[in-house]
Amino acid sequence: MNMQPSAAKWPELFDANGFLRDGGGWSESLAREIAAVDGLGPLTPHHWKVIQVLRAHWRDCQSLPALSHVCHLAGLEGDCVNVLFRGARHAWRIAGLPDPGSEARAYLS
Repeated sequence: MNMQPSAAKWPELFDANGFLRDGGGWSESLAREIAAVDGLGPLTPHHWKVIQVLRAHWRDCQSLPALSHVCHLAGLEGDCVNVLFRGARHAWRIAGLPDPGSEARAYLS
């Protein structure tokens, strides 16, 4: 089990891998809480751009996008996900997206 701090705080909301069980329960306020509990601090407009791109890609493709492409679509530098979120896993979780599967989880780590 690889639970994140927010998963420990709200176990009913997250699965054993620390991803939101029901994306319908996601909100911007939950995203802010996850970021705070996970030690990422306040979310900036750049964070929100990345979150919006991730959510749109998941909605349209049901897959994990290339991170550099996410940054490009957000109008940011190619390493923005790592800089802003300390890694793709945090970005994915804060965006309220479901467990992408074992192969994609390896990419997120």
